[in-house]
Amino acid sequence: MTLVEIRKPVFDVEIDIVYASTNNFTGAPVYARPCCYLHEAAAAALTEAVRLARVIDLRFRIFDALRPTEAQWALWNHTPDPDFLADPNRGSPHSRGIAVDLTLIDSSGNDLDMGTGFDAFTPLSHHGNIQISATAQRNRHILMGIMTSAGWDFYRNEWWHYQLFNPSHYKLIQDTDLPEPMMPPGAENGPVA
Repeated sequence: MTLVEIRKPVFDVEIDIVYASTNNFTGAPVYARPCCYLHEAAAAALTEAVRLARVIDLRFRIFDALRPTEAQWALWNHTPDPDFLADPNRGSPHSRGIAVDLTLIDSSGNDLDMGTGFDAFTPLSHHGNIQISATAQRNRHILMGIMTSAGWDFYRNEWWHYQLFNPSHYKLIQDTDLPEPMMPPGAENGPVA
């Protein structure tokens, strides 16, 4: 397995790794350092998505990509909601390096209106929800069109989440598998007792 670090100038994307800050649903940093890795197959699909977005003068802001299994446990232990978080006992596509959470941005770097923010654990975040504005619905369709055309699958409950098909074909990745750890020292890899 080869991991690719997603960064400029190789990838024309903005990186805003929310789990390395307090700006996430836990209210505390989950990662000790912000970094953005993807499995090489997912990195290739992201390259194609970036190309397709550029055609219509759009870019991506990435909120999360590879999430070590320790981080998945930290999120699950905080909010064990199977509608919005993969049960770490089964393994998350994020913990396999084949999922990315992202939004579209315009040529000025402004996020397009998607109807909710990232990680809004509400039915308003579901793809196809018609209780959001027509503009937000259109933007979600544009995002989905770009991503699926580039080879990504989507998760129906989260407009921001895309993953490669057949996630079980990819191995789970722990923090110790990374070139440099993302997690704070002593991060637990399992349920809270």
